[in-house]
Amino acid sequence: MVSRRTLRLALAALLVVSVAGLAYGAATAPTTASADDVPRPEPRDGHTVVTESAKFGTIVAWRPNGSLLYYDDDRTKYFDVDPVENESLTVEYAATDTIHASGPTCESPPCTRNVIERVNLSTGETREVYARYDGRELAAEWHDHVRVDDERILIADIVDDQVFLVNTTTELVEWRWDAQSDFPVEGGGPYPEDWAHINDVSLLDDGRVMVSLRNQDQVVFLDRETGLVDEWTLGSEGDYDTLYEQHNPDYIPPERGGPAVLVADSENGRIVEYQRVDPDSGEATTAADGVWERTWQWQDARIQWPRDADRLPNGHTLIADTHGKRVVEVDREGAIAWSVPVSHPYDVERLETGPESAGGESAARLGLESRTAEGSDGGGFDPLDLLSDLVTAVVPSRIVNGVIFLSPVWMGRPEFAAALVGLGSALTWVGLELRWRLPDVGLRWPVYEKE
Repeated sequence: MVSRRTLRLALAALLVVSVAGLAYGAATAPTTASADDVPRPEPRDGHTVVTESAKFGTIVAWRPNGSLLYYDDDRTKYFDVDPVENESLTVEYAATDTIHASGPTCESPPCTRNVIERVNLSTGETREVYARYDGRELAAEWHDHVRVDDERILIADIVDDQVFLVNTTTELVEWRWDAQSDFPVEGGGPYPEDWAHINDVSLLDDGRVMVSLRNQDQVVFLDRETGLVDEWTLGSEGDYDTLYEQHNPDYIPPERGGPAVLVADSENGRIVEYQRVDPDSGEATTAADGVWERTWQWQDARIQWPRDADRLPNGHTLIADTHGKRVVEVDREGAIAWSVPVSHPYDVERLETGPESAGGESAARLGLESRTAEGSDGGGFDPLDLLSDLVTAVVPSRIVNGVIFLSPVWMGRPEFAAALVGLGSALTWVGLELRWRLPDVGLRWPVYEKE
């Protein structure tokens, strides 16, 4: 039998390890709290732009040599960012401000102001493109927009579960798709608080619109005249093997090896690509009877809640790993060719390669081989890796990600595991001490038969 002293020593050791793990995480976590704190990455071809939401609301741009070109944290949250065509070092992004004070724009705080802005990264000159106030703060954001022409933009509107085309000169909405026209409110997230969570929109070369419904675990295709093109839908609600609350799908057209969709499969902790193929021949097809087949995936031991992935013209894949607290560039063999620590990245762009995956080819054409979790991005053994893997294998990803999202900025998956083990050890120790110190109490039923 194990002695009380041995149990106390074992529990004390677990507590010490847990506290040490938390302290190490807090001391070494990347931070973008100010321009001076922003890490300087290794040199890379082209300018890299990263946005952050929630923990720190920032937009950061690095020059090819790794020096800091631009930093701004005026907005509460920054989301999708894209280069502006034919304008050097100029981007447009979607951002959100949370309004905490009662006033003419917010009767009952907190409220939200969503904005699309354009900024020249070299001069800092900023111009507001379009904006709107919303009377709540929960799920009241625009995570993405796409420019259609000089006057019109498409917006993914989480607030009203819709995608709309607005003329930014007249501010008139010229087209709208409401998710309720094709999806029941009994599915997805809680209605009306955060039902569909439409977090991405893309305008395809053939005129169709691709939309990500995060809470329905689906990427859908829309014809602007007839609505939902049902046979092209990727994923289905609750089919977590295909997609699980995804972000930022990129469409790769037939001329670059598609039709294919590259997507950050967030709750599954991986990057995946699906090819549209003929069910009989397995060849790529645009036919209505085609099916989606997974042709590539990438993950490592560290990846946690990724929210963006872009295929670059050189065949590499640029990834924003939100709870992994990093941006990485993965080469054709699946190895990490470039990495920079970032507190809470949402979107990443390499400006010279065009918006998102505009210059990239499909995994099938490139012959990319899938990689599953088999190690971190480089630097040797982390004593918390094993503990982290064991805990997250038992705790559902949504719980892990939810706790990390609400925790201090330095809290990641290893720190979550350390905190969980520490809490469990402390509660076990307290329970044992109470059991050992309280006198034995005999119990009997209050009603019994007298002999």
